[in-house]
Amino acid sequence: MTPTLVFDLETIPDAHGLRSLNPGWDPELSDTQVIERALAERRETHGTDFLPLHLHKVAVVGCVFRDSSGFRVKTLGQATDPEAALLAGFFKTIDRYTPRLVSWNGSGFDLPVLHYRSLIHGVPAPRYWDTGDDDRDFKFNNYISRYHTRHIDLMDLLAKYNGRANAPLDDLAKLCGFPGKLGMDGSQVWQAWQQGRADEVRAYCETDVVNTWLVYCRFRLLKGELDAVSYQAEIDLVRSSLEQNPAPHWKDYLAAWHASRA
Repeated sequence: MTPTLVFDLETIPDAHGLRSLNPGWDPELSDTQVIERALAERRETHGTDFLPLHLHKVAVVGCVFRDSSGFRVKTLGQATDPEAALLAGFFKTIDRYTPRLVSWNGSGFDLPVLHYRSLIHGVPAPRYWDTGDDDRDFKFNNYISRYHTRHIDLMDLLAKYNGRANAPLDDLAKLCGFPGKLGMDGSQVWQAWQQGRADEVRAYCETDVVNTWLVYCRFRLLKGELDAVSYQAEIDLVRSSLEQNPAPHWKDYLAAWHASRA
């Protein structure tokens, strides 16, 4: 079995980067004040407070890892770990296992953020960046090229690479009978993080990667990689694994899953 790594990022504005790019701002401003000023200026100039991708600091990396040993879901490291450590942990997994990466909008958001932030911190990732120089197989199937399968951006693929056809993960998960998002979305992450609710953000990220994995399993059924029996076995494996996890958010997730099937 080819290992599969489903991943998702939660990010917060980079206060240090904003200070560096705006040397004229009052140095006495707190990080929160710097960020709020940047968000306000962005809303005024662009009509949205969504910052450029290189100013998104990685706060959480959520992962589902599926291989012959089973199904696991976790967030990397601890909430207090420096960003560079989270980046290094993600790319170390790729270096070790060479998994298939699966994401929802990973090509449009998560991977460019990882690229920029790794460049800023100088985090090496030789396996990820290989396009055939070190491994000939990577010349024709690597993580970088859009139409190769070492990374599958499921949103991009299902929309047939047409941005106007993109659909939200939350909608697709719920329409497929899965729980979808519970209690938070990406626009609320910064507010929750600055309020000290890092555990809630990490839990939210974990549920999102499970949603992505479940939708990906459904896609594999369509593609013929799974038949009806093996597809149901994958779904049952997720459910049984979560039932054994004592974290409170999985109890809520399973309850929502049960309600969606009622």
